[in-house]
Amino acid sequence: MLDLSIVVPSYNEAESLPELTSWIERVMEENKFSYEIILIDDGSTDGQWKVIENLAAQNKNIKAIRFKRNYGKSAALNEGFKLTQGEVVITMDADLQDSPDEIPGLRNMILEENLDIVSGWKKKRYDNTFTKNLPSKLYNATNRWMSGIKLNDMNCGLKAYRNEVVKSIEVYGEMHRFIPVIAKHTGFGKIGEKVVQHQARKYGTSKFGMERFVNGFLDLLSVNFVMKFKKKPMHFFGKWGIIFFLFGFFIFNLSHERIRGVTEQPLFFLALVALIIGVQMFLAGYIAELIQQSKSQMNTDYLVAEKVNL
Repeated sequence: MLDLSIVVPSYNEAESLPELTSWIERVMEENKFSYEIILIDDGSTDGQWKVIENLAAQNKNIKAIRFKRNYGKSAALNEGFKLTQGEVVITMDADLQDSPDEIPGLRNMILEENLDIVSGWKKKRYDNTFTKNLPSKLYNATNRWMSGIKLNDMNCGLKAYRNEVVKSIEVYGEMHRFIPVIAKHTGFGKIGEKVVQHQARKYGTSKFGMERFVNGFLDLLSVNFVMKFKKKPMHFFGKWGIIFFLFGFFIFNLSHERIRGVTEQPLFFLALVALIIGVQMFLAGYIAELIQQSKSQMNTDYLVAEKVNL
């Protein structure tokens, strides 16, 4: 097994990749690590794939896959995780804002402290604007409160994982922000944090806007719900189905016994709606249980258009 797998999702970062891969290579050689760099071209339109092919020709430790179109960071990480052969897996962004010099320290924390995940914390930032800093603090505080994971920078792209962690989880949609939450619910709860250096962006512009904070909050609600009830959906739907059904049954009997012309009374219609919702919740729970039982691993090979050095 290799010492390290470095997974780098990338979208329109053709200018950054040569410098980034050279920097990673220098760090690996200085520490005498066996390694692989897995680059995922997320449907870039700036000629990035040609750059990647040239880099892979010069360094056989570089592996790469190319998506047919832009699927997003979660899909890119998910595909990259499938290829990893390193004992420790490092994820980092391609824009040079994550420093490869942090890799040895992250790896040491995983191995020496027996952690499952180490998340970077960009305590001092170079993009520390009011419109970005305040929403980020609120977003991370909400994450800590809802997930119970005490990380100051959940969304930091620079993270280290034990290999079995990335092989045991599936990342989809925009859930890359919540990999520690997903991992915790999968049984990998040893999560640490390391203050890491943040670099100013050297090339291009950020691919993310303010909408990521709104979307991130909605995704946080989704991932906590899914992780809590995906193995037992009837526990959620069944409970609320019982509550609505009993409420409707009680109101129906109350209105039937005390009120003449029951079908003309608002209470009758309230009871009827509650009974219907209760039955529907039960049906939703049974269907979810059937889906859970029959669900198989999703095949995502259709995402990939080309591969090199694999």
